[in-house]
Amino acid sequence: MLLKKIRRIPILFWILDLWPESLSATGAIRSGWMLEQVDKLVRFIYRGCDKIVVASKGFLPSVIAKGIPAERTGYFPNWYESEYRIHPDQDDATCTADMPVGFRVMFAGNIGVAQDFGTILSAAELLKQYQDIYWVILGDGRQFEWVKEQVKLRELEDRVLLLGRHAPERMVGYFAQADSMLVTLKRDPVFALTIPGKIQSYLACGRPIVAALDGQGAQLIRESGAGFASSAEDVVALAKSVLTMYRMPKAAREAMGACGKDYCEKNFKREMLFDRLEGWMRELR
Repeated sequence: MLLKKIRRIPILFWILDLWPESLSATGAIRSGWMLEQVDKLVRFIYRGCDKIVVASKGFLPSVIAKGIPAERTGYFPNWYESEYRIHPDQDDATCTADMPVGFRVMFAGNIGVAQDFGTILSAAELLKQYQDIYWVILGDGRQFEWVKEQVKLRELEDRVLLLGRHAPERMVGYFAQADSMLVTLKRDPVFALTIPGKIQSYLACGRPIVAALDGQGAQLIRESGAGFASSAEDVVALAKSVLTMYRMPKAAREAMGACGKDYCEKNFKREMLFDRLEGWMRELR
């Protein structure tokens, strides 16, 4: 009798990565049998949810293909964190001891297989003759030591600076000293559906973006007017984008950054997205 009185709690599930597709794309799991088992588990989880929301619209076809009706899905992107917004008094921040003086292309985040550092390093090699272009890498990850070794082997120590991880509250200080933010992903169908979470942070800080990635992420950068997006793994195109940004007047770069910041406010504001989430929760009740 007691069991009959227990009400089932509605479940809303937020998807930030597609599984097993991401596991296969990064090489984390190579066994076809194991990927099949993960797929079965994912389908089981999806079926038990009342509402499934995705961080990228590109994920929706995969979710629906696993048997979830379209009306039970929704779009819920990452929001930007307010601490990444650069204040006016930070715009002309004095360089810290570990920051170079020159044109700074800045990557912030995970250093892994998916981020395709081979393309970044090859682009840095192509622009090696421009002695005031620096590639500043903030973050850590499984490929950090490999990247460190490659920087040495390619003789890029004076061009590519690996500054490691820093507390979130310090990141905006580094972003304020960047001339352009960098985002890359490997060429893979699942990554073309992904919007890296760092893009929202980049947009919020009001700095222009150069990117080498496909699909949803590239579309977002172009739509926002925040920068240049070339195809994933296209070394020459990435180098050209950086060089174009480097040659642009500072005012033009700032205008790009302002477009991205405005787009971010309109589409990725926490309060707006949480209102949307609250609406779905009320519907489920």
